[in-house]
Amino acid sequence: MDLTDVKTLKNVFLKHDFIPRKSWGQNFLVDKKILEKITSIASLSEKDTVIEIGAGAGTLTTELSKRAKKIIAIEKDKKLIPILQEVLKKRSNVKIVNKDILSYSPRFHLGRCKYKIVGNVPYYITSPIIRKFLEEDTPPAELVLTIQREVAERIIAKPPNMNLLAVSVQFYGVPEIVSFVSKNSFFPPPGVESAVMRIVLNYQRKNKKFRERFFKIVKTGFAHPRKQVGKNLSLLDKTADKDIRLSSQAVLDRMKELSINPQRRAETLSVEEWINLTNGS
Repeated sequence: MDLTDVKTLKNVFLKHDFIPRKSWGQNFLVDKKILEKITSIASLSEKDTVIEIGAGAGTLTTELSKRAKKIIAIEKDKKLIPILQEVLKKRSNVKIVNKDILSYSPRFHLGRCKYKIVGNVPYYITSPIIRKFLEEDTPPAELVLTIQREVAERIIAKPPNMNLLAVSVQFYGVPEIVSFVSKNSFFPPPGVESAVMRIVLNYQRKNKKFRERFFKIVKTGFAHPRKQVGKNLSLLDKTADKDIRLSSQAVLDRMKELSINPQRRAETLSVEEWINLTNGS
């Protein structure tokens, strides 16, 4: 069954009385070249375990199952589960899970085993999904995701065009855009262009206390993007959480030590500068 053929896909949907929901971002990948690119970029081997986000009709799942040891196919829409069961019935290395990815814990099926994340991510929850897996106690080795092009371009931004999302992702790993994807590569076509993004996580992760302090400083720094970063950070005392003790003056003193001009805007600071600013504050 070739689900990259739109006519075949439509017939499967008709058979199961399924209609794609725009509100859920249900756009199904029907481009063979992009499917091949995704599986190739993920560098899968017979030793790999993959968590697939948004298994949909099982088109990508099928390709992943040919290369990896085990696939945990997560799909929120219960109406798609019978389709997945039909399409993947001969794929013994695939486990179908009907669950919202944002409430799914990798530990439930994998414990602390290594894994990779692959998926065609609903655009409206792209940031929460990426943040969830970057912050996992047992994070994936890498993520290969098809996401909205505009979001992908924001993630790989560099100074002087940084943003909170870019700092957050680049703190945890190295993101790159592998390929751009046309609207016509999906059925039904989405309203925006897409991109295949790969995020390789850093081998060494900062401890939880450092991460909390780091993101408190960064979020305060970006609180008013048009304002000078020094003025934003002077508000740290007023916005400090009960469990995160940070002194505005200590952070400003640290800026002086690092020769970071407080008149700069947050978007001009690199991830390394934010990390150095957190150290010793």
